[in-house]
Amino acid sequence: MPIFIYNSLTRKKEEFFPLKPPQVNIYTCGVTVYDESHIGHARSLYVFDLIRRYLKYRGFKVKFVRNITDIDDKIIKRANELKVGWKELIRKYIERYYEDLEALGIEKGDSEPRATENIPDMVRYIQNLIDKGYAYPAGGDVYFNVRKFSDYGKLSGQGINQMETGVRIEPTELKRDPLDFALWKASKENEPFWDSPWGKGRPGWHIECSVMSQKYLDTDTLDIHAGGRDLIFPHHENETAQSEAATGKPFAKYWIHHGLLTINGQKMSKSLGNFVTIKDFIAEYQDTDLLKLFFLSTHYSHPIDYTEEKIEEARKQKIIIDSFFEKIYSWGVDKFGIWRWQKSLEKIASSDKNNIDNIYFNFKKVMDDDFNTPQGLSNLFELIDLCSKFISADKKTTFDYARSKIEWFLKVLGLAAPSQEKLMSKISTKRHKKKLSEMKKARQTKDYEKSDRIRKEFEADGLVVSNTASTVSITTTFAKPIPKKQGDVEDSKL
Repeated sequence: MPIFIYNSLTRKKEEFFPLKPPQVNIYTCGVTVYDESHIGHARSLYVFDLIRRYLKYRGFKVKFVRNITDIDDKIIKRANELKVGWKELIRKYIERYYEDLEALGIEKGDSEPRATENIPDMVRYIQNLIDKGYAYPAGGDVYFNVRKFSDYGKLSGQGINQMETGVRIEPTELKRDPLDFALWKASKENEPFWDSPWGKGRPGWHIECSVMSQKYLDTDTLDIHAGGRDLIFPHHENETAQSEAATGKPFAKYWIHHGLLTINGQKMSKSLGNFVTIKDFIAEYQDTDLLKLFFLSTHYSHPIDYTEEKIEEARKQKIIIDSFFEKIYSWGVDKFGIWRWQKSLEKIASSDKNNIDNIYFNFKKVMDDDFNTPQGLSNLFELIDLCSKFISADKKTTFDYARSKIEWFLKVLGLAAPSQEKLMSKISTKRHKKKLSEMKKARQTKDYEKSDRIRKEFEADGLVVSNTASTVSITTTFAKPIPKKQGDVEDSKL
């Protein structure tokens, strides 16, 4: 089946044809490291990681680059406010950013280039634009000549006249047109700087992404450029203009933009007291899957409003997932932690297999349609409900076939099934709670024969019993992990 993606450039949904299949090159704008990453960043990081993961499962070879902006006006301002060196500031927040990635279960990009590591390439890129007449030096700065690029505004859908509305040029500015944007900024007193043909300074924000995307993906034209909707103008518009002026080729074939996140209907802001960092969320809820389920409930391209009620809905969904796996282990694993039907020769009824496969292919269908995760999530819970019925009917092989699809759904969506050890510990504790109470009473009444008999029953179940004069407790151990069975879905192609 073909994959369709809504392309912000053409403003319509298009069939996905990468330039050199099965290779897919994706670039996404990463974080600017001057503060803690917040849940708006988490949505961007998670959404594009999900798209990368799904394209891989669909058989594409994805090369994924996500940059880190480590020199910017915001970084310099924040370092001055905190009275720390800018290098110390970015070192701290890059480290914190990677902590957040790990906590969210999001892989790093194939490359995660930092702007400061690529400044010589940016200088050469800017010089090329000057040589071609698209840029000009002005008092130590270098500006891009917007009117020289005839297609300026095609991504944002704005004309030059619309852009001019409300724009005022300051008397001290040396740029020729108020719409021209900086490629290189002359350094001010006590600011970080690098040498260039135009004097000491640093690159502008927009040029960083053009240079790093083309350099690390080794192409003039990207298959997919991704980012937040708030970046379309001016950031992505300016990237497009300078890149296409430099190469004479389209900069990106597909543009994917996610919607913005609000908090209780308001823009997130420290001044409003509604600024929620990723670490804040983890500290309060202890489970990043709740945040992911919240994101999955709304199509990536739509705005999303964060409320406690919606996180509570996500918690209910997580309970369904966890309870399902608890039911699996409780029903399907014997006292030694081994699948009790692993040699079952039971055949799957064609009607059951068709029902499972229909849900599985419906999941593919909706994900192929511009990564429709709300519908995909619905398919996941539909399959969980069906699989629970197979448990009730004791259909072992049928259940196992459905289970493998559920685990695949979770992998694609980046959700974590609860660990076998955690669930078995919970189940075993429930299963033996009565015996534990009996053993404690036997010891209190000095019925040591009964106490020893119960201890041996625990040991036969893989449980170690420890006791003191006043307490009796158990520790769960497991003989074997649940094995993967032939037919479990792990292939990259569907």
